Amino acid sequence: MAEYINIGKLVAAHGLTGELLLKHSLGKKTTLKGLPAVFIEEKKGSFLPYFIESAKAKNDEEILLKLEGISTREAALKLAQKSTWLPGADFKKFASKSAPANLLGYLIINNNEALGEILELIEQPHQLIARLEIKGKEVLIPLHEETLQRVDHKKKQVTVALPDGLLDIYLQ
Repeated sequence: MAEYINIGKLVAAHGLTGELLLKHSLGKKTTLKGLPAVFIEEKKGSFLPYFIESAKAKNDEEILLKLEGISTREAALKLAQKSTWLPGADFKKFASKSAPANLLGYLIINNNEALGEILELIEQPHQLIARLEIKGKEVLIPLHEETLQRVDHKKKQVTVALPDGLLDIYLQ
């Protein structure tokens, strides 16, 4: 199965011809030029390709998308609030090197102990939250200036200094 990376969400229908506003986390202004399709998660774990008719960059975080087969506002509204994904190889082409989503798959290290691989990144206004699994349990690790010590892109590692007791909350 191909690896898909969540790039954002279709937040609203735009206009009357079926255009959609995609709020993305690619970290730079882009029109997705050369990308044939985006994948929309209609049901959990089910990614359906939607072919791109046209795309206009609105700003660094938003793209106006016109998808094949979506020609009315009503059809566009059915896709609003759906997560949008790209295959891993396409993600690498379109994401900024500094985009937080580039940390997916990196190993979190705390006190020289490997905790686990970043499975998902949740963006909050003042911090990122990395979701990982430790001993079969979901653990949320805050990544901000007080906890983040180092990011090693060559080794694919994120070194953190977590507050005492944070992991105990999850692992009891």
